[in-house]
Order: sequence, then C-alpha cells, then structure tokens
Amino acid sequence: MRITHFTHLRPAQAFVDYMTTRGVTLRIEHDSGYTLWLDDESQLNVVENELNLFIRDPNHVRYQAASWQSGTTDSGIQYQHTSIMANVRERAGPLTLLIMATCILVFILMQVFGDKAVMRVLSWPDVNQHLELWRWFSHAMLHFSMLHILFNLMWFWYLGGAVEKRLGSSKLLVTALISALLSGWMQAKFSGVLFGGLSGVVYALMGYSWLRGERDPESGIELQRGLMAFAALWLLVGYFGWFGLSIANAAHVTGLLVGLAMAFVDTRQLKK
Repeated sequence: MRITHFTHLRPAQAFVDYMTTRGVTLRIEHDSGYTLWLDDESQLNVVENELNLFIRDPNHVRYQAASWQSGTTDSGIQYQHTSIMANVRERAGPLTLLIMATCILVFILMQVFGDKAVMRVLSWPDVNQHLELWRWFSHAMLHFSMLHILFNLMWFWYLGGAVEKRLGSSKLLVTALISALLSGWMQAKFSGVLFGGLSGVVYALMGYSWLRGERDPESGIELQRGLMAFAALWLLVGYFGWFGLSIANAAHVTGLLVGLAMAFVDTRQLKK
C-alpha cells in the first residue's frame, strides 16, 4: 500500500527508521520524490497514527535517535551534497542568524580596531551613559577570543535555533533581550562594566530548553540532562577559577535563572 510521499529524502528516511524500531517495515521508492510503501496491510493503522505524529514534529529527537539505532547506509539512494551554511540555515531561523552574524561582525571590528575602541561604543553603560540604551544589550555582542565566540555561537545556534524554529522569533527575541539585560546588570555589579559575551543569553536558553523539555516534552524544546549537567559543571569551573579562565560567573548564573523562570511561567498551566 502507498502510505505517503515526501519531497526530500531526510524526513522519509527518518520515518522509515523510526517505524523499524516499532517493528514495521516500510520501503522507499524514488520517483519525482520519495514514496513510502507498506507491504503488510494489517499494520496500516499503526503507520497512519505514527505518520500523523511525525508530520506535526518531524525534527523531534525520537526520530533522530531511531536513525542512529536502526538506520542503514544501503538504501540505494544517494544523498545530495549540502554545504555547511545550508546545514546551519536548516536549524536556525532569521533572528538566530542575524544575532550570530552581528557577533561575528563585532568580533572582526575588535580585531581591526582593538578591543578598547569597540568597547567604548558597545560595553555596558558606565556613569553618564545610561541613556545610551543600546549598551544595555550590545555588551552581549562582545567576544575576546576565537574560543570565546565559537563556544557561545555554537550553543546559541543549537539552542536559539530550536527555540526560534518551534516557538517563533518573538520568543527568542524576548528571551535574548531579557537575559542580556539582567545578566549584564548582575555582572556589572560584581566586575564593573568591562565585560562582554553572549553566554548570559546562552545560559538562559540552556535553562529554558531543559526545564521546558522536562515539563512540556511535546513542545519539541529540550536539552538533554547530560548537557545540562555539563552546563552546571561549567558554572563550577568559573566559580572556582579552574584552568585559569576568566569567566563571567554572575552573568551565567543570572542567565540560567532567567531561563528557568521563563520556562516555568510558560508551562505553569500544564497538567502535572
């Protein structure tokens, strides 16, 4: 029986792999797209129910896990080569990409003109600078090493992209603005205005994604517990000053608390 037709191979193969873990064998035929066929009609109801769930959220982690568990490389269909940028855009929305591009541009300017010159324009507001409103947020665009910016942008793409794709650009924008403002305010209390980085926002996204996934798994937003444990360990690294790293501990903790609070508010109406 013909089950459905996909334009692209990836979702077709993901669904086939997932159904394999459920004991159902489907075949893929390549014509103008990718058609799925079922040989055993007695399994039709199971396939149709699972297909409805898959269509609602084809990027859910359960389908990726199924591909690792049961996927093979002998489907007979050749994947088209995709560029790195295509893979980046596939997960990230326009706001995610815009913020990442802005961070990269600011980093380049810091290499050309020097850190101090750029910080004079974008750092957290000092005395008599409170009316320069962009400063309350632009400090998050400052990064002081290649490792610093790569670490932050990797996590922001991974978490921010998922939030934007599933919950919309407005949710990511609100999360980024609130966490940048509050984490910057707290860090300034402890270290003064000479700091920067997207990590306060990243930790907010970590906290939000983890708690949202725990309380509302159907949202498609999650952060695996192992990665959340890594984030907590990194807080300890910063707090105790291990490895001689200069880490904005107050911004990290504040961002994490902001993300947890936002996730709790967004899921408070859900049944336990």
